[in-house]
Amino acid sequence: MQPLLPDECRVLGVLIEKQMTTPDQYPLTLNAIVNGSNQKNNRFPVLEMDDDQAYAATEGLRQKGLVVVVEQSGARVSKYKHTAAEKLDCRPAELALLAELLMRGPQSAGELRSRASRMQPFESLPSTEGFLRSLMERAEPLVRRLPPAPGTRAEKYAQLLCPDAHPIDAMAVAAGAIVAAETARSSADMPASSSADAELVNRVAALESEVAALKAALSRLAAEIGAADPIAGV
Repeated sequence: MQPLLPDECRVLGVLIEKQMTTPDQYPLTLNAIVNGSNQKNNRFPVLEMDDDQAYAATEGLRQKGLVVVVEQSGARVSKYKHTAAEKLDCRPAELALLAELLMRGPQSAGELRSRASRMQPFESLPSTEGFLRSLMERAEPLVRRLPPAPGTRAEKYAQLLCPDAHPIDAMAVAAGAIVAAETARSSADMPASSSADAELVNRVAALESEVAALKAALSRLAAEIGAADPIAGV
């Protein structure tokens, strides 16, 4: 499936959320989509989407087969509803988890269970993880698992419909690469036997260079999105 744009990602998440939480107000008008997209709670990043951006996003989703326009008799404005359940072949619980990832970005299974429960009930953490596995193990996965950030053990999950929607996703990937490089460097720095030669020295130097480059890139990315430097003091 063609990747979504960040605004399309937010609008699709909002449509799924509102269908489940306020069904009496669904389908949504363009104004309701704008308001839902710009909510300050349960959204990351917080946006200031306008009518033109919302319309472009709904049109993009419509062309991708994820949204349809509903023309109601006597209504003065068009309304929109998603077709994600059919298009993506998702159960309600899977849609709720996907909506949370679309609207808020990477989260742990525990965070997802807590936040998505307002849309669909989740009996336990293992059941939540089961739904996430279902989304990951498809022929065309909709979710992937991220490596733990430095200093943590919690794995997070990210949606794959719009990989560019959340900068924090890219930061987590970069952090995981730094951890892998640091581990490799530590192994290479162990006391060498008398048979060690210049090749080992070169490998260690190359690893140190890669780690320095990854740390610099991650610091720049954090600065660009206004986040705290995740490797400060490391």
